[in-house]
Amino acid sequence: MAAFIAKQMVGNQLSAVKGAVGGDGGDDETDKEKEEEAERERQEAIREAEERRKEKHRKMEEEREKMRQEIRDKYKIMKKEEVVEQAPQEEPNPLMRKKKTPEELAAEAEQEDLDDFTNGDPSAGKGKLKNSIETQVNEIKTQIEGKCSLQ
Repeated sequence: MAAFIAKQMVGNQLSAVKGAVGGDGGDDETDKEKEEEAERERQEAIREAEERRKEKHRKMEEEREKMRQEIRDKYKIMKKEEVVEQAPQEEPNPLMRKKKTPEELAAEAEQEDLDDFTNGDPSAGKGKLKNSIETQVNEIKTQIEGKCSLQ
């Protein structure tokens, strides 16, 4: 009797291991097809469940809005109109921005002329700061050219 029970226990475990380890080699394609089909069915089920959930929430919101309107009517409360602010926001895509008028372009050019970099005087030409930077750049350039020699 004990041998029968031992055989049953070990036999069941061995048959489970045989299926997991060995298996037939020819069923790989059918296994893949079955897995792909199961995945498609799973995705479809998820999509349908999401649609049902959205529809349920839409209906609930309609019922709530109906109840809100009944309360407003009962107490003669006006519904607040949602004011959408048209705040000037920068466009995330520079290609989609509003084109500037010639007047705006001229104003920007004039503002650039009055820049601190040019010392604020557009009639004076180049400013002191700009001249000093240009001379320093030229000095460094000549020093580098003197040290570098082409062979």
